[in-house]
Amino acid sequence: MTPPASRADCEACDARDPLARIRDEFLIKPGVIYLDGNSLGALTRDSVARTRTMLEEQWGPDLISSWNVHGWFDLPHRLGAKIAPLIGAAADEVLVADSTSVNLFKLASAAMMTRGARHRILTESGNFPTDIYVLQGLAALSGGAIEIITVPRSEVAARIDDATFLVVLTHVHYKTAELFDLQAITERAHAQGARILWDLSHSVGALAVDIGAAQAEFAVGCTYKYLNGGPGSPAFLYVRRDLQDAIRPGLAAWMGHAAPFDFTDDYDPAPGMARYRSGTPSLLAFAALDGALGIWDHIDLRDVRRKSEVLSELFIARVEALPGSGLVLASPREAARRGSHVALTHPRGYELMQALIARGVIGDFRAPDIVRFGFAPLYLRYIDVWEAVTILGEVLAGPLDHAEIGRSAVT
Repeated sequence: MTPPASRADCEACDARDPLARIRDEFLIKPGVIYLDGNSLGALTRDSVARTRTMLEEQWGPDLISSWNVHGWFDLPHRLGAKIAPLIGAAADEVLVADSTSVNLFKLASAAMMTRGARHRILTESGNFPTDIYVLQGLAALSGGAIEIITVPRSEVAARIDDATFLVVLTHVHYKTAELFDLQAITERAHAQGARILWDLSHSVGALAVDIGAAQAEFAVGCTYKYLNGGPGSPAFLYVRRDLQDAIRPGLAAWMGHAAPFDFTDDYDPAPGMARYRSGTPSLLAFAALDGALGIWDHIDLRDVRRKSEVLSELFIARVEALPGSGLVLASPREAARRGSHVALTHPRGYELMQALIARGVIGDFRAPDIVRFGFAPLYLRYIDVWEAVTILGEVLAGPLDHAEIGRSAVT
């Protein structure tokens, strides 16, 4: 689809947008153009309602009996089943629990304990730092038995070898939005006898992912970006069904026990995905996520992806038409190779972003010089993107404001 060429075209696109009705499900402050949904999604009305229900109608009157009366104990599985179709997995292959970092450790440690004679984990240099830090910590715990190899993106496929037991990659790069070919890299890992773990944090809810068709072993991801679960909302993990009972997480805890309320001294892993649970979940955060996930019941991810591509193409075309802006595209130019955010470099990127935020256009900054703009199709309109670039041009035409408004801190 060709991006709209005028303000009137944008209004026409919004009028016929199949996702337009979804915007009313979000609580977005008037006058704000929110282009940071790739860091933290917007609040849904149903998240507010579900949280209030848990507080006032469950925890309040029913106290601890709520675990059984209201099915709290099964929420990690029920929410995992809601996320599963968004990543091409079966309902019993996804669990909501803990954070992305903790889940990555669970799965990487499980792979380490079943690695045989192999001793290497391969990841991309420049991957989101916490993923690398978790792997480095695992290597330290191994006492030198395993090593972590980081290589440039262009070398990843070629560097998977017979010493590699696990490949850990982020599907959409957190800075540049560049996409890995998930199917091709997974096939390459399998051809070399390695397993693969995908971080889908910048993918889920923004583009179609078919982790099941690729036959990847593992995946993790957060729910506070395009899934709109809220700040610090629980993450998810995926384990291919045939592996679930064959491995056990390195982080073994009481809720992952086969009989958690027997309180025995020895760990006996629960069957299936239940063994990947750890401690008591934060149920209020689960309630907010439950509300946010309800939006996806009647949404076609193909509509989401199409709109994302057109929104970002509109943004890039208008930015490139700004005279002497100093902005340089840092994301792939081809929409098919890009996730749902666009990265630009600017020598005074931090000041530029603060000035935009002061004008109600909220994106974020990544050191040393990247400004990022996210396109969350469920609540972002074409006219929003048109107006955002108009304001961007006005900001660039004047002196940049040095006011410290506070940079975005979450990826």
